[in-house]
Amino acid sequence: MVVISRAALFSHCFRNEITARHNFNVSNVAVNVRKTSFGFSNRVVVGSGCRRSQSVIVGASPPTEDAVVVTEPLTKKDLVDYLASGCKTKDKWRIGTEHEKFGFEFKSLRPMKYEQIAELLNGIAERFDWDKVMEGDKIIGLIQGKQSISLEPGGQFELSGAPLETLHQTCAEVNSHLYQVKAVAEEMGIGFLGIGFQPKWAIKDIPIMPKGRYEIMRNYMPKVGSLGLDMMFRTCTVQVNLDFSSEADMIRKFRAGLALQPIATALFANSPFKEGKPNGFVSLRSHIWTDTDNDRSGMLPFVFDDSFGFEQYVDYALDVPMYFVYRNKKYVDCTGMTFRDFLAGKLPSIPGELPTLNDWENHLTTIFPEVRLKRYLEMRGADGGPWRRLCALPAFWVGLLYDEVSLQNVLDITADWTSEEREMLRNKVPVTGLKTPFRDGLLKHVAEDVLKLAKDGLERRGYKESGFLNEVAEVVRTGVTPAEKLLELYNGKWEQSVDRVFEELLY
Repeated sequence: MVVISRAALFSHCFRNEITARHNFNVSNVAVNVRKTSFGFSNRVVVGSGCRRSQSVIVGASPPTEDAVVVTEPLTKKDLVDYLASGCKTKDKWRIGTEHEKFGFEFKSLRPMKYEQIAELLNGIAERFDWDKVMEGDKIIGLIQGKQSISLEPGGQFELSGAPLETLHQTCAEVNSHLYQVKAVAEEMGIGFLGIGFQPKWAIKDIPIMPKGRYEIMRNYMPKVGSLGLDMMFRTCTVQVNLDFSSEADMIRKFRAGLALQPIATALFANSPFKEGKPNGFVSLRSHIWTDTDNDRSGMLPFVFDDSFGFEQYVDYALDVPMYFVYRNKKYVDCTGMTFRDFLAGKLPSIPGELPTLNDWENHLTTIFPEVRLKRYLEMRGADGGPWRRLCALPAFWVGLLYDEVSLQNVLDITADWTSEEREMLRNKVPVTGLKTPFRDGLLKHVAEDVLKLAKDGLERRGYKESGFLNEVAEVVRTGVTPAEKLLELYNGKWEQSVDRVFEELLY
């Protein structure tokens, strides 16, 4: 496939908004992609090769049809090669951390309205030299270097961090971000809450963000599951994105990540409240994904097949129903149609049109399994939480997956786990956490071994990073999840008032 990018003529000054993680070269043309949780919006922004001025205005809408001319149709091989282009040598492996949080008014505890979010974004841009990302005349995000701030459907505030070498850099990035956000937000009477599910307010109380693709999702979600709108408007997560060196390395990390994702869910379980009272789960956020849209979520048992590799993931993604494509400055509803049809020029919404790599990038970000493959692997099983846990989550996965000894030990431990056992853990952990029965004991006992492997892996890296695991070490030792500690407070000194969680988990 041949791609000619008009924007490439100006690549020293411009880049696509959607990812600063890695470069993918097609016919010697670099395409940059930045992840957003619910899809891409390829925006031209001022890059590091140009002189930056304060608060540059960045257009949000992707001029895909203008920026890329497809001279030959995409083939499945192009899509496989796209994923394979993520392979990189170990010295180039990086850590990308993303976290979401709920903004609320101190006085009323109500969620931030869009107008308040816009004021906050403008304030951060002007005070700390971020570039503004606009959709039409609405500010919807910020970008600075390889970091971005974006809005989830209900106004959840997300930092997508830069790809960094060490966990010390990761935690410094988190601290810097929270400092900047608080410096502006506190003057507005706004605070931020680190939790996995909105603890107090109903969906009707949540503001809807003015982003075109969310309208398509909002209409589609109730058709494919009962909890999709909760996922969109009332959940927050923290995730880490990690690299691989080869297809074989990707497979090993994908399998280890999927097998252990329920342990991460338990360690970071932090969503026990809904609309002011306990909801019966330690991670309601995790449970919500079991009935959001099963065509695009779950534990992906085919990853454990002997035939699994980049091509098999592409085959899976080709048949996951699409949400949209972006054409003529608007989002075109393609819900229920497949990328396989698109590849053949058979999308009823845009008959005869063929996809670009931008369309493929968009589509990959609308797939939500517990571990997601793009040109890196995303660990997606953890609830949002307070700042120490934002550093602990990447520490957990880096210690396990970036150290060969620990990774092999994980694969050995999980080698005989059946698909049914993995699915059982996926479904029961949101309710019973580390107390989930597993084989002859509890999941807590497996977590003890796994945490030791993570710590050993970090120590072998040589960066003195193992201290970042202290936040979850106590959880493993006691078997008591963060959610259960919140429930103890709720039933004790909080006198069954969930309002106190806004103080307990305030950033």
